[in-house]
Amino acid sequence: METFPIYLRRLHERRTVLIGGNHEAEGKAEQLLERNAKLTVISPRLTDKMKHWVSENRFNWIPRQYEQGDLEGAFMTIVADFTGNINKKVYQEARERDILVNVMDDIPHANFAFGSIVKRGPLTISISTSGAAPALSVRLRQRFEKEFGPEYGEFLSFMQKLRAPMMCHHTEFQVRKKLWYEVIDSDVLHLFRRGRTAEAYHKTASIVGEEVVADALKEESNAES
Repeated sequence: METFPIYLRRLHERRTVLIGGNHEAEGKAEQLLERNAKLTVISPRLTDKMKHWVSENRFNWIPRQYEQGDLEGAFMTIVADFTGNINKKVYQEARERDILVNVMDDIPHANFAFGSIVKRGPLTISISTSGAAPALSVRLRQRFEKEFGPEYGEFLSFMQKLRAPMMCHHTEFQVRKKLWYEVIDSDVLHLFRRGRTAEAYHKTASIVGEEVVADALKEESNAES
């Protein structure tokens, strides 16, 4: 089955409904909460961790089975745990309301699929085999988790802080584009990997200018104070 990969944004603005309270539901809830999703969970039971999130008001909990009409106002729904023909009923309501729907491990009742995800700060890698071999997706994710370490998150967080100073000090797009590629193609990432952060900053400054890096680090210092 052909799929088209996308990354959803602004999940805090529209309601996501998660049906289920088992460990599969817990995993999906955690991923959604990490992205500040506006989440409603429908299930007569929850894992201990999900109960803790409820106590922290991380999401809205409806402690019962799914009922027709529960998807009103939703943007997306995920069915992680169901009994009887709830999967079919949820899928039908989602279709009627033009809602994104995924019933886990039930491809006929889903109009989108999840990939295996590797996340390192701003870096997100999603892997899919289009349902042909989910186990391969898992193995690739495990491989990439080793290959892409925490230095990628540190590096990209630093790159994000550079964006505004770069635009301020280098007003021409083509100049900024050239400098970005020089940073990416340099050994800055390698220095982050080795824990040589000060040298990474110095190397970046030699490429984009000391004032750019100084402004980026000043912003970081202000945010921490």
